[in-house]
Amino acid sequence: MGNRLSKIATRTGDDGSTGLGDGSRTGKDSARIHALGEVDELNSFVGLLLCEDMPPDLREELVSIQHDLFDLGGELCIPGYQMIKDEHVARLDGLLEKYNADLPILKEFILPAGSRAASTAHVCRTVCRRAERAIVALSKEDTINPQPRQYVNRLSDLMFVLARVLNRFAGGSDVLWNHERKRG
Repeated sequence: MGNRLSKIATRTGDDGSTGLGDGSRTGKDSARIHALGEVDELNSFVGLLLCEDMPPDLREELVSIQHDLFDLGGELCIPGYQMIKDEHVARLDGLLEKYNADLPILKEFILPAGSRAASTAHVCRTVCRRAERAIVALSKEDTINPQPRQYVNRLSDLMFVLARVLNRFAGGSDVLWNHERKRG
């Protein structure tokens, strides 16, 4: 791996194309590169979320998710390759169950607000939904495995739950949407 990153500016993309993991080239505006970029942005926002104060076990789980997202990018970068499997999706299902178990039932919509950590988790959620849309669009143009789409679908749900958890960790609670507020 050390030799692969020895030269960062290769200039091979100056023509608007980029290399895929299988050695082929595609346009930087292709659906595959768009989906890959959305996953990369999501991973960057998860890294930003990790700058916040949070329970140690949650931190470890988010680091693991970052590694999964890097693997997901690898899968998108190599047509026909699989790195995200059913076990990855099942792990997110387990985390959803774990973190949602102690939260109060929602009776109202909540705003993406509260603590900075919770708000960052909401940004992760919305970027994750965008990545999901890009993966769905890619699947209409090219064959991809179902697990990447399932993974980001679960991850966006998990980020919603984690935002609620992080608000409580910071000593706050959900910020409820008030549809009857006075409009000035």
